[in-house]
Amino acid sequence: MRKRRTRSGITVNAIAGTHVVLLGFDLDTEARKDCLGFAIQRKDHSEGEEYWLKGMKTFEATDPGLGPGGQVSSQDHPFQSFQWGDYTAKPDHKYTYTIVPRYGTPIHLTDKNKVSLTITTEKEYGKPHSVFFNRGAAASQEYARRFQNISPDELYGKQKESAYRWLSRGLLEALIEFIGRANSDRYGLYGAVYEFQWAEALKAIKAAAEDKHAEVCVIYDAIPGATNPVNKNEDAIARVLGSQYCKPRTLGKIMHNKFFVLTKDGIPIAVWTGSTNLTENGIYGHSNCGHIIEDPDIAKAYLDYWTELKDCTDRKDEKNWMAQYNPNPPDPWKDNLRAVFSPRKGLEVLKWYSQIAAGDLPLPSLKTRPLFMTFAFGMHDFFKKIYEQDDHVLRFALMEKEGNGAGLAQGIKDIKRIRNLPNVVVAVGNNIVANSFDRWLKERQQLTTEANVRFIHTKFMLVDPLSEQPVVVTGSANFSEASTNANNENMVVIRNDTRVADIYLGEFLRLHRHYAFREALVDAQKKGINPTNWRPKYLKPDEHWQDNYYEAGLQNSLRRCYFAGN
Repeated sequence: MRKRRTRSGITVNAIAGTHVVLLGFDLDTEARKDCLGFAIQRKDHSEGEEYWLKGMKTFEATDPGLGPGGQVSSQDHPFQSFQWGDYTAKPDHKYTYTIVPRYGTPIHLTDKNKVSLTITTEKEYGKPHSVFFNRGAAASQEYARRFQNISPDELYGKQKESAYRWLSRGLLEALIEFIGRANSDRYGLYGAVYEFQWAEALKAIKAAAEDKHAEVCVIYDAIPGATNPVNKNEDAIARVLGSQYCKPRTLGKIMHNKFFVLTKDGIPIAVWTGSTNLTENGIYGHSNCGHIIEDPDIAKAYLDYWTELKDCTDRKDEKNWMAQYNPNPPDPWKDNLRAVFSPRKGLEVLKWYSQIAAGDLPLPSLKTRPLFMTFAFGMHDFFKKIYEQDDHVLRFALMEKEGNGAGLAQGIKDIKRIRNLPNVVVAVGNNIVANSFDRWLKERQQLTTEANVRFIHTKFMLVDPLSEQPVVVTGSANFSEASTNANNENMVVIRNDTRVADIYLGEFLRLHRHYAFREALVDAQKKGINPTNWRPKYLKPDEHWQDNYYEAGLQNSLRRCYFAGN
């Protein structure tokens, strides 16, 4: 849901997803004079709460002397940014945000005008799309405050349950509910999962088969290899589910899918897809999403692909099947919802994604539009070429790391070059490693001792998400060569759905903001700065904090314009 309002020289643009409300601001020339930032008051009509949002940065002149993790009201210490995110919003809640520019001096702050705007967050469930993101932030201040950075499996009773529930943020619960829809012998549930180990999910599948008599079969990765999950998968299956409900996939490089197809009376009706492996780290640790699509055509496409996975005995035949039943990108591209499977011959699909990202397709709404992408294992050259353009187009990238394996060193060099461009904003996952740094608490680096991915595991791309014709590409594939022509993968391309775009954008910026600061701290440490010796970075005491937000071509100026709806 989106709303925008301008009054007395103040513009406020609100974009509501399920758990995030993004706010973009702008001021005319007169309203900018002596403005020291924005105070934000939130009224929750659904729960009858009203209060000023809080931050951690203060004016030096009025610093209350916060301890680690302390926060202050934005009414006294306003936000010096033209973009803000409320990451504590709840689904299907009605909120009124009152934006108050604060003027004068830190010691004597005054108001002139304000803008109030009422918006309702999206429901978690919808048709055809329902989207669920986990917290994806075990490395976070809130986890440190709530659970003292203790691993959930080391907690007890209700505190343990609370920690897992907080980290899941509805992701596992939505999967369990989806599986639970297979509640009689009229239903079938057909899965393909790379890492198939979390007991609660396996128990739900067993209940569908044995208690509700649904037809159930899950293909799991059993491909031999030292780094493959076959042993852990089979241990969990033997311990919790039973091999009679599963089929090992031993062919290929990686069976990297994470999807379930639901049928009723033999007809496909819905699919669960996304990036979430069924492990502790996948559900609760690094960032992941689950995406339900209630569309018979898409569900049928997934079931056909599932059948191919189950029956195929030759990799060449598999690629031929892709060419026949899931051909390379459409020309012209007309459909608003399309499933894409792998492996396939060549890189035409990856090239197509890059063309969408670049705005090179004959779709006027996509030309020179902002781009937001997640990269778990580095950035393919197709996308580096797009991010390397200094063309006043805003481009965000959120990465687990700059490269992978032998390509890491070159990736670090390339991303360093790319991020120096004024229109590019890159964040790489990191955590805070010391207490008392600028009022921040020490954070966990990862949830579990074994974690190939610690922070960013999602695989999605957003092209001009705030337009009326956004594009969302999401699924299991890492926008890489291997995910296109070697691994078993699935992606969904979604056009013209503003609700889906709003949800994904809010979650992207939540994580991007989260990790951008942490990466900056790590960079400072690499330069020899001891974080425990740092002092608070105070708010600026005059209007000059605004300067680079109004200098054409700089990222802050591009961000102000885009998120304010200009």
